[in-house]
Amino acid sequence: MAELLRYERLAADLEGMIVQGMLRHGDRLPSVRRLAEERRLSVSTVVQALRQLEDRGLLEARPQSGYFVRRAAAVRALPDARSTPETAVQVDVTQRLVAVLRAGSLPGVAPLAAALPAPSLLPVAALQRLYAGVARRHPRLLEGASHIHMDEPALVRQLVRRSLAWGGPLDAEEIVVTNSCTEALGLCLRAVTQPGDTVAVESPGYYLMLQLLETLGLKALEIPTDPRTGMSVEALDLATRERRIAACLLVPNASNPLGSVMPEEKKRQLATLTATRGVAVIEDDIYGDLHYGSQRPWPIKAFDTSGNVMLCASFSKSLSPSLRIGFVAAGRYRSSIALQKTITSGGTNPVTQHVLAEYLESGAYERHLRKLRRHYERQVASMSEAVIRHFPAETRITAPQGGYVLWVELPEAIDATALHAHAVAEGLAFVPGELFSASGMYRNCLRLNCGNPHSAEIEDAIRRLGALISHRLPAPITA
Repeated sequence: MAELLRYERLAADLEGMIVQGMLRHGDRLPSVRRLAEERRLSVSTVVQALRQLEDRGLLEARPQSGYFVRRAAAVRALPDARSTPETAVQVDVTQRLVAVLRAGSLPGVAPLAAALPAPSLLPVAALQRLYAGVARRHPRLLEGASHIHMDEPALVRQLVRRSLAWGGPLDAEEIVVTNSCTEALGLCLRAVTQPGDTVAVESPGYYLMLQLLETLGLKALEIPTDPRTGMSVEALDLATRERRIAACLLVPNASNPLGSVMPEEKKRQLATLTATRGVAVIEDDIYGDLHYGSQRPWPIKAFDTSGNVMLCASFSKSLSPSLRIGFVAAGRYRSSIALQKTITSGGTNPVTQHVLAEYLESGAYERHLRKLRRHYERQVASMSEAVIRHFPAETRITAPQGGYVLWVELPEAIDATALHAHAVAEGLAFVPGELFSASGMYRNCLRLNCGNPHSAEIEDAIRRLGALISHRLPAPITA
């Protein structure tokens, strides 16, 4: 245990230097041997600490050169995990959220609200060619549809093959292809809950998940979530001792909005805890492929030994939102989820299933991902630096480990919801923090979309937004 604490302490010290700007993007760290001598640690302990930071996307190892700071990190402290309400609440976010997202899509408004990738980053032309080719090679795909045979074997095979990279393989028999990750999440919730049930969620957590709970008449129990390590397993443990929780709904890899990645040991603990307590796990892994580290983080599903974890994902953030292709590896809930799928929407477009299968089989997806991850990493870093330049000094921001959103904690005096109306009038948009909480927490927080390459226009939008925030701060008290 003492050795574990030593490597964690070194990793925390180095991370702090990166966050505070004392180690900057491209800087080379002291050698492993030097760190070991200066900190009076074994070489293996130092290597363990450096690999942990590499997994978080903060460092990269270069052969024969050593470890380097991989990306620019915030020079301000990260937000802390907040205490959350101890009781479950009914969810009521949809009306406000729809208004916010509509405002963010108005002509001339800077694209800082909805978490959408820039079209220029997506392989649209390659997908268009595949659609034409699939239509020629499989002309009968458009002749009918099936509510019985809904999953194209070619796509299922590719999904199983890809799962080898993170502790799989998945069982082909448990996969249900869906119209999106959203549909997959909804099907899972319908399979394991009844109206009035309580579902444990991250806090802050993705607003679409809260919308699903609201639509299905479910209550949300917010679990504190750390911007580095994700949902608190300790808090979930306590919550499941005191009340019945039907399901746990979370994004453990590059969570939205925090960008946190839950460490593997915590994923293992959560899988064991929920299986023991009879709490179904619905895992959204939509950002798992968009990690910044050297290796793809494993999902909780990789540690599931009882079929209790339902893994949901799609390709909307990496290939195109218009594909409308997702899937769920449903574990022991497969039959119930497949039935729900049959009743609600039937089979997912077979042409698109074949297009995606061919794209995955060609190897183009992995090549595309390698470039896309670097784009998103740079865009998040550029947005972070812009916020640091233009927002008040008390502002704190996350250091995402994947994805392309940035969580911003403003000074306590700022109400981000009230600020939003003024921002939209100035051609600016974001998502207020309260929409990431069923109980309305995080009123001084907001989320920014970093899906677009950083440009002079985006820089100017952040500058103007920072000015709006500064103008709303109370005047300093003078003697």
